[in-house]
Amino acid sequence: MHTTATTTTAALPATTDSGDGPATITIRDPRTGDTLWTVVETEPAAVSHAVEAARNAAAGWSLTAPAERGTCLRAAARALAAAAPVLARLNSSETGRPVEEALAGIAAGVSTLEQYAELGPVHRGHSLRGNPFASDYTVAEPRGVAVVLTPWNDPVAVACGLIGAALVTGNTVVHKPSERCPRLGEFLGEVLAPSFPPGVLLSVSGGAGVGTLLTQAGADVVAHVGSSVSGARIAETAVRSGAHVIRENGGNDPLLVDRDVDPAWAAEQAAIGAFSNSGQICTSVERIYVHKAIATEFCAALEAEAALRNADGSVAPLVDTRLRESVHAQVAQAVELGAHAVEGGRVPDGPGAFYPATVLLGCTDSMQVMTEETFGPVAPVQVVESFDDGLKRAASGRYGLAATVLTGTIAHAQQAIAALPVGTVKINEVFGGAPGGAAQPRGESGHGFGYGPELLDEFTRVKVVHVAAPPAYAMPSENAAPPAHAQSQQDPGQEQQ
Repeated sequence: MHTTATTTTAALPATTDSGDGPATITIRDPRTGDTLWTVVETEPAAVSHAVEAARNAAAGWSLTAPAERGTCLRAAARALAAAAPVLARLNSSETGRPVEEALAGIAAGVSTLEQYAELGPVHRGHSLRGNPFASDYTVAEPRGVAVVLTPWNDPVAVACGLIGAALVTGNTVVHKPSERCPRLGEFLGEVLAPSFPPGVLLSVSGGAGVGTLLTQAGADVVAHVGSSVSGARIAETAVRSGAHVIRENGGNDPLLVDRDVDPAWAAEQAAIGAFSNSGQICTSVERIYVHKAIATEFCAALEAEAALRNADGSVAPLVDTRLRESVHAQVAQAVELGAHAVEGGRVPDGPGAFYPATVLLGCTDSMQVMTEETFGPVAPVQVVESFDDGLKRAASGRYGLAATVLTGTIAHAQQAIAALPVGTVKINEVFGGAPGGAAQPRGESGHGFGYGPELLDEFTRVKVVHVAAPPAYAMPSENAAPPAHAQSQQDPGQEQQ
């Protein structure tokens, strides 16, 4: 890795083409705006070489015993745990995530590697019912080379999930972390790769151009967590290449608040969902529908929750000023169309990429904050006439990642579970759930299982095997004379010899 100081003023991350030299990415501290470092992108030839090296290593790794692959994952988990303090500081420096939260994400990554180390050796096929004197079963085989493209908002946990599942099922991996946390991504590769044979886990660094090269390099599977726009491009490329695609992309997750819940508790849940990690979570609460019967109390409590977070400084900066500009543009458009920013809603003075916890009241379906992914600490609220009205609105849109419903009525909960076209429905808790969950996003939010035991299925192909006995046949003795017809077919020259 090569780093140099720089004074560029472009929005971050800034990818610069340095003429005849390689492109570079400049990273600034999201708290102060100061330059942290410049990272050199992996050159196109090196990207191709990485995929080729992974291809060369694939045959040997696929034949490695699953238990041995699991042992390698456990070693990687131990190395990751040992490197956690350094990784957390890099995460905080590049993305603004508080160190404590970064450490929690790394701990989740360690647990995920350990989980797949256990699941890999017991990932099995199925026996099939057929002729009782034959055997029929399925075998799960690795797909081959996996390109893994991961985001910046929880960079270690997400990367470990995809990399761990790919490796333990016998695939080799070329990993490209987000260009918004390149030093973290490079160091993560340096930590994990030594636990595996050469060529099994490789890392490259760069922006969208490097990602495009990877998706066009002939990989067998592409796993992507990131924006819906990037995910759509990857899916189009895969149609031509034949690669299997796993993608978790953007969301516009709704929160529906019923009339029979405590407004203060509901506001607390909404604040946790909208403001945690400054709203930079794939399953953040992005739009809120509250029943008119408790709307006044709910909105007042939500405004107080946001004000408290702004006052105590607990809202971390956004990853960079480019994202802040995007978030504020949606807020400004909502205000222009009639929404009221009762808390926050303004770009603060001073350095960095900070944006306050913001509550928007009077929102409508015509506003981008209600129809697009915002990915910032914004809680837009729309008052609805009834639960059915709110559910209809919550089920609308082109995304389908997750949704939350706060209700004391079991019939409403069951109605919502059936009606919401999303991969995950959460009742009465915005975050949480048992380990091993593997949801399938819908619409523009992606395709395929993400995480859990089912992710192992995504990284493998199923082969059906049928084994039958041949008909009875009496094998001749080794000392028996050849049949007469065989003697007559001897080369005439053999007798003369």
